[in-house]
Amino acid sequence: MTRLDRNARLLAVGFAAMAGMVDAIGFLSSGGFFLSFMSGNSTRLSVGIAEGAPYVAVVALLLISFVMGVMGGSLIGRNGVLAAARRQSLILAIMSGLLFVAPMLAAHGQLLPCLCLAAFCMGAENTLFERDGAVSFGLTYMTGALVKIGQGLATLLSGGERLVWVPYLILWLGLVSGAAIGATLFNAFGIASLWLPAALAACFAMALLLAERVARR
Repeated sequence: MTRLDRNARLLAVGFAAMAGMVDAIGFLSSGGFFLSFMSGNSTRLSVGIAEGAPYVAVVALLLISFVMGVMGGSLIGRNGVLAAARRQSLILAIMSGLLFVAPMLAAHGQLLPCLCLAAFCMGAENTLFERDGAVSFGLTYMTGALVKIGQGLATLLSGGERLVWVPYLILWLGLVSGAAIGATLFNAFGIASLWLPAALAACFAMALLLAERVARR
């Protein structure tokens, strides 16, 4: 996060807000499962297996969908086939399409496939800032960001850099704000609220392509 320039940081915060929306909508529509926070789902999976709970298969499918999304996003543009901006735009365009279709599935009684598509998108989103085949930092989960905030504050108190933790705080605030918006929208529009992050993903994709064209002139 600290290696990104100002524009890339703003994009990262926007992506985190988008993920917060999707996660909150999924959490409320599924009755307590996550679409981006797979640590929470992993704990629920373990507890469910120990208790013999009927929701184990649901959590397992969400985990698999997320991993498949990471795999799919990582394969796009691998080996430098696409420029960074075009790679990000393609991933975002795919996310937009899937998040647009997902509520339609739910409207026809297919909530689980809807949630799996959204979880796939959240996995793919984490590859937007991939470097050399590795994810630089999480966009849809904030455990790492909170650790960086704590480390940055410790550095501040020990006389080191004063603001190194601030970008991670802003990233966390982006996700939290997005989740609040998503929860508010869900209370008004239900699962159809996924159309807002779908629209945001499309806007981000177009903005990245436009910025690349301007930079090439």
